[in-house]
Amino acid sequence: MVNLRYNRKVSLKILSLSLLIVVSLEFLSACVPVFLGAAAISAIDLALERRTAGRIIDDNFVEVKLRNIYSTDAQLGTAENISVVAFNGIVLLTGEVHSDAQRQHATALAEQLVQTKKVVNLLDLSGKTNLTSRANDSYITGKVKSKLIRADNVPSSNIKVVTERGGVYLLGLVTQAEAEAAFDVTKTVRGITRIFDVFEYIEPE
Repeated sequence: MVNLRYNRKVSLKILSLSLLIVVSLEFLSACVPVFLGAAAISAIDLALERRTAGRIIDDNFVEVKLRNIYSTDAQLGTAENISVVAFNGIVLLTGEVHSDAQRQHATALAEQLVQTKKVVNLLDLSGKTNLTSRANDSYITGKVKSKLIRADNVPSSNIKVVTERGGVYLLGLVTQAEAEAAFDVTKTVRGITRIFDVFEYIEPE
């Protein structure tokens, strides 16, 4: 028997989140450049999301806002590459900068945003990676994501995957058991040099 009450709740959640995302994109597009494709979220993803609607909007805002700030900041404008990913208020910074001063400045700018709960700064002090390295990182990210989607006991809709220099960063809202399952799956992908735990842990429902 179909659970009509559950389906109605899921539909309302999808509708409310979709409307909020559309509104937020309109707001962001008036402030900084934004690509709709980067913020595209499927109906299934929305139904399974553990973040609140407001937090999803905040995370999207932080990512777009910080990328714009970093690209125009006088101290960071010369930085080789800074990648920003936000999930439930946790901001992950990866990539490369020239100095520790730039690294600390990037953290300070991220912490100034009220939507930020915590900054995990894993920026390397080095030059920008070459095209071959970046292509390999993209390949690894795609492989990890596809395996997480197919894996049992892994809430892939609540996990983000970032790869830099062969190192894979996993962040999202998961239980301890789900995190261990995600790590086990990720370890099976060839070419990974290291796996970084950036998860925010929650109690099983």
